[in-house]
Amino acid sequence: MMRAVLVATLLALTGCAATAERDRRDPFEPFNRGVYRFNEAVDDVVARPVATAYRDLVPEPVRDRVRNFFSNIGDVFIGVNNILQGKFYDGFEDWMRVVFNTTFGVFGLHDVASDMGIEKRNEDFGQTFGWWGFGPGPYLVLPLLGSSTVRDGIGTGFDLYFDPVAEVRPTRARNALVALRVTGTRADLLDASRLLEQAALDKYVFQRDAYLQRRRSLVYDGRPPRERYEDFEDNPRK
Repeated sequence: MMRAVLVATLLALTGCAATAERDRRDPFEPFNRGVYRFNEAVDDVVARPVATAYRDLVPEPVRDRVRNFFSNIGDVFIGVNNILQGKFYDGFEDWMRVVFNTTFGVFGLHDVASDMGIEKRNEDFGQTFGWWGFGPGPYLVLPLLGSSTVRDGIGTGFDLYFDPVAEVRPTRARNALVALRVTGTRADLLDASRLLEQAALDKYVFQRDAYLQRRRSLVYDGRPPRERYEDFEDNPRK
């Protein structure tokens, strides 16, 4: 079964690459659009209704505490990635956020570190690979996970592998935490997705371009150099 899926995927990618007159950043567009439609179907049937119910039924203060709890866990490897990028002071501050929020913030339920003026950052392994000089590669849409690139997809694999939540036992508790985090994240995006549906003639293109622009900005900490369209595969640190 897995061999058949792999063969089908390779054939789809080959067909995508052979089609001309396509955005060079997205050589696998037909394949990506198929995955995009699959993700939208899952979102329409499962993710969005659950997230809507969560937002409507769970009081906002409780949702804020849930968001803070998972944000505090995320700061652990945000610090790791800052260290790997040579931003040692930023990494130190990320870990101080974990210390303060875990202790004074009651296991991260309260974001006391932000109240103390310690900045919340956004780093992941995909950004670290970009900082090291790896180009993004072709745009990809990952099943269930959404927009990515070859580089960011590999980075996501590392993010998931080292995710502290994955180490929670028993398995039932881990799965509950993962479901809660996904639901909370989707609930935070409900308004944005509604605006996307109203504003974009082609949601796929709009989301692709927004994702690539945002990721480039994140790799350069908000100060990207002037981009040449034909160099999207080049070393991003040049």
